[in-house]
Order: sequence, then structure tokens, then C-alpha cells
Amino acid sequence: MNNFDKIVNLCKNRGFVFPGSDIYDGLANTWDYGPVGVELKNNIKRAWWKKFVQESHNSFGVDADIFMNSRVWDASGHTASFSDPKMDCKSCKTRHRADNLIEAHAKGKVNPDLMSNEEMEKYIAEHKVACPKCGKSEWTNIRNFNLMFSTSRGVTDDSQNLIYLRPETAQGEFVNFLNVQRSMRAKVPFGIAQIGKAFRNEVTPGNFIFRTIEFEQMEHQWFCKADTSMDFYEEYKKRAMDFLLDLGFNHEHLRYHDHDKLAHYAKAACDIQYQYPIGWEELNGIHHRGDWDLSRHQEYSGKSMFYLDPYTNEKYVPNVIEYSIGCDRLTLAVLCEAYEEQTLEGGDTRVVMHFHPAVAPYKVAILPLQKNLSDKANEVYTKLAKHFMVTYDEAGSIGKRYRRQDEIGTPMCVTIDFDTLENNTVTVRDRDTMEQIRLPIEELVDYVSKKVVF
Repeated sequence: MNNFDKIVNLCKNRGFVFPGSDIYDGLANTWDYGPVGVELKNNIKRAWWKKFVQESHNSFGVDADIFMNSRVWDASGHTASFSDPKMDCKSCKTRHRADNLIEAHAKGKVNPDLMSNEEMEKYIAEHKVACPKCGKSEWTNIRNFNLMFSTSRGVTDDSQNLIYLRPETAQGEFVNFLNVQRSMRAKVPFGIAQIGKAFRNEVTPGNFIFRTIEFEQMEHQWFCKADTSMDFYEEYKKRAMDFLLDLGFNHEHLRYHDHDKLAHYAKAACDIQYQYPIGWEELNGIHHRGDWDLSRHQEYSGKSMFYLDPYTNEKYVPNVIEYSIGCDRLTLAVLCEAYEEQTLEGGDTRVVMHFHPAVAPYKVAILPLQKNLSDKANEVYTKLAKHFMVTYDEAGSIGKRYRRQDEIGTPMCVTIDFDTLENNTVTVRDRDTMEQIRLPIEELVDYVSKKVVF
């Protein structure tokens, strides 16, 4: 069993991530975050928001609705060209993305992003690329399938209007450019950030939470003047990388990857890739989108997106530097980066998740040495729970309880023993070093606070 399989199993067994609709045998590529996983994911979102909104001068948050006027997607180009090149296996009737088939077969020797549909069909035929399901190589021609989930809005059948579940969160920032600029009296350059759900009706390879039909994005759009835009593009490349390093990623597991093929409106585009157990894959993207987005919404809405510089009286449509990172994909990367199997002195082994303390699901575990110490242990739990997420465990030996906390990445374990009743001190064990110190209970909040800051 490789590490990826072990991580997936740990996620289910320790309450990080469960298969969606599990008691009904699931629904392909849907996942539910469990009690431990939802804390990890929420902490990752808080850390991102702190860096890119709270600590970022002139940045503002929004929470745009999932449903938007369908003209938004006409303006963005999604209704016309947001599609995947898909082929059906004639033998087992399964559907696959042509570019994914080529990527898996070529192992990096060719780039399907640079191929037309005809070129992809030719490559698959000449190399007899096999179906991952049945092993046959009998394919239909490529057809482009729109990735947006559609639904209808209306009380009666004859009054229903076609609307979509948003395939990305970015348009919520673009259509609120005027609202944010006016209400916050924001001066260019300024940013709009959002964390929210998006939905894509795409064929996924089944790599756990790496690519799913429902996912969460964290995005920051930076609106700036054209002659400063490339400087901001380079700045956001660095800020995106620094955020990952601050979370504790090893620099050797990250790399920049410039796009070989740019969208027609883009001036530059770069991904940061992470070395997952499944290989190097995109973790986030930084895109120089020019003034295309605001100009398109100006054209389709009839509302002026021009910004009047209060200092120079110059009018222009701002350029946009977009930084986008998938929260689920980042959560998976954090899980992979944190996972370690250790052999200890004496031959014992342990699995430990080395989460940055700021994103660890629980900051402290309260462990009474014996059950008859539970009253005092609960007193300490109540005191710390006012400040941090805390867990409590009194089942099994203290060694087994330490191992359980190591597996969910709890940075500190606080043991309540009989000396606690005498002098009001506790033993604090460090997850990574396993070293223990003795502290007065009244010092615990300050001690933990300094350890979990981001």
C-alpha cells in the first residue's frame, strides 16, 4: 500500500474525510468532511484569509451568491466555450477526457494542451491508447461537453428560466467591482477576495479530493493599472509561494510551471505545482487577465467599468491579476505533506501528521491519566475550550491516546495526573519531539497561544 492509499484510509478512519452518501454506497467523486477534517479545512481557509485579506492593505472580502444572472456566463465566455474534450469507450461505454488519456499514456512526453481535437484523436488512434476501465482501444470521436451544471428557476413549467451553478467564484468578484470600489471608497490598486463553492460537471480521475464535481475555491483578484500589472503579477507569484512555505511545505515539493498555452486574453499565467503521491499536479494558479473580464462585463451589462483616478483624472478599465487556489486541493496537499511514519527507539512505530499548529484540527488534547481524574480534566478542558479547539480522550492507555492524537496532528497533549490535584500543574507533550514539560494550569492559555499563531 502506497502513502496515498494510507492517507485516504487514515482520513476515513480518523474523521477527516468520508465518501459522500456513504450508507448508500456513495456518489462518485463526492466527499464529506468529518469532524476532524472540517476543522482542518476551516483553519486552512482562516490562514489564507488572514494573509490575503486581513494582512493585505486595500483588500476586501465578498461572498457572492452561487446562482448568477445567466448573462454573467455569456460575458465570461462559459456558455460558449467552457467544455471538456470527451470520448466514449465503445466497449464498456465509459466516458473519459481525451487530454487525460494522453497525459496518462505519454507520461509527460507530449502536452495535450497544445493539441487540437483532431490531433488528440490521431494520437490516441496511432498509439492505441487503452481505456482505463476495460483495456480496449475502441473510441468514439471527441465531443465537447459543457462543464456547467444547469437548472431552472420559476414557479411554473412555462415560466422557468435556465440558470447555472457557478463553475468558478471569480465572476462574483468581477461583477462586484463597482459595488466594492464605491462602498469602500477603494482606490486602484485594490483587491477583492472570496472563498466559496463551485461546481463542474466533469469526468474526474478519482484521485480522492484532488478533483471533484463540487469544490471550494479561494480567490483574490487584484485590480491595477496596466503599466504596473506585470510587477503585481510577479509579486503575487511570490506571495502565493510564500503562503505555502509559511504553512510548512518543503520548497523541494513545490515548483512554478508557466503555461505553455495562454488563453486569448491572458498576458501571463503560471501554476504552482505540488509533488503529490500521484505526481506533480497544479495546486494554484496566478493569471494576468488584462482588462478582459471587466471589459466583457461592461459590454454585456451596459455598465461602465472605467475607473477615474482621483490624482491624475485618467480614466481606464483596470487590469486584473488573479490568484486562485482550490481549498480541497490544498487540504489534500497539507495532508500529504504532513504525513509521516516513524520508527521509534525500541522498534515501536507511529504515524504522525505534522500540521502547522495554526491549521491543526485540535490545538490541545486533554488526557486524564486515570478516569477518576476526569473532574479536574474537564475543568481544564472547559478553560482551554474558550480559546481553542480542544479534544478530550480518557479511553485506553496513555500511550495509545498519544498515538491517536499524533494521527490527527494535535500539536500538544495535556495530561492530568495526581500531581495536578496537589499543585495545579500538568504535563504538556509536544507532538513532533515527544518531549514533555511541566506547566501551571494558569499558564496554559498563553503557552498554547504562542505555539499556534500563524
